[in-house]
Amino acid sequence: MIVGGIVMLLNGAVAAVPVDIAVTHAVAPFITAYPWSSAGFGTKYANPSTPLASIGYGVAFSPAGTEIAVGSQTTPWINAYLWSSAGFGTKFANPATLPGGLGNTVAFSQAGTQIAVAHNVAPYISVYPWSGSGFGTRFANPATPPTGQGQSVAFSPAGTEIAVAHNVSPFISAYPWSGSGFGTKFANPGTIPTQQGNSVAFSSAGTEIALACTSTPTLLTYPWSASGFGTKFANPATLPGTRGNAVAFSLVGNYLAAGGSASPYIFVYPWSASGFGTKFADPATIPPNPVVGVAFSKAGTEIAVAAQATPWVLAYPWSGSGFGTKFANPGTLPTGIPNKVAFS
Repeated sequence: MIVGGIVMLLNGAVAAVPVDIAVTHAVAPFITAYPWSSAGFGTKYANPSTPLASIGYGVAFSPAGTEIAVGSQTTPWINAYLWSSAGFGTKFANPATLPGGLGNTVAFSQAGTQIAVAHNVAPYISVYPWSGSGFGTRFANPATPPTGQGQSVAFSPAGTEIAVAHNVSPFISAYPWSGSGFGTKFANPGTIPTQQGNSVAFSSAGTEIALACTSTPTLLTYPWSASGFGTKFANPATLPGTRGNAVAFSLVGNYLAAGGSASPYIFVYPWSASGFGTKFADPATIPPNPVVGVAFSKAGTEIAVAAQATPWVLAYPWSGSGFGTKFANPGTLPTGIPNKVAFS
């Protein structure tokens, strides 16, 4: 069984799971991936043999780490490849019914049996069955689709809900999810965000949901249950600047990270059932520009950000004490302004 980046063996021993990190960006090859270890970035993997045709946006590894999916600016909008310790493998055939618009964010369900893409053309969210053979027949659209461009999508850890952040009020839409697809949309939260939702994430326990938004309060969190949204938690004492671009909960420990548009650009908070704790001290090496992507490693011992200035991707050790000393930059940097970052 895989738990938080380690393999739990039948005899009770543990073994490390190979870890990789990928970042999408605006200049060819549009996606760059590296092996990852406790020493940081390894030597960049070779580019996929079937390259992306345009800017890479969303990126996600499947839970088993055997596939990688990438959203792109132009058709087919979502691209998926086999993944192994050798890097990119053969590209899967495109889905029979394409999303139809820019793939802003992609997500696999925790079981690895569905894949979703949030995109900028109605119905703004497309979900497909996923297997070792690739994409299945696209699920029917939700009866009440998101009201505007899909910016981000996330499955709950149990795989029983799916949430979409979008650019038209109410700025977040959530639905029950099953093997049959979308259920009836949950009621909007009692406190609706004030502007575009840019990134959405469920906590590892599935008992909270967070949203990074374009205007204050740039980070909103709500209790989450089978009934949907609860009463919004109080805002953190320190919000992530004038625009919240990215949000992620850790899988190990209780931390919530947000990428923002004002220095220090990366904001991390302790998280509990009471909500936000006091923001951790800024890293000694602050990202050089707005952070548009953030990810914790599965083991919870590292945090990576995609920042809109060179070196484009930065990573730090992470612990209950907060940020450690920044890892050395990768030997081969991504080739342009990044969009998202993900650990396998």
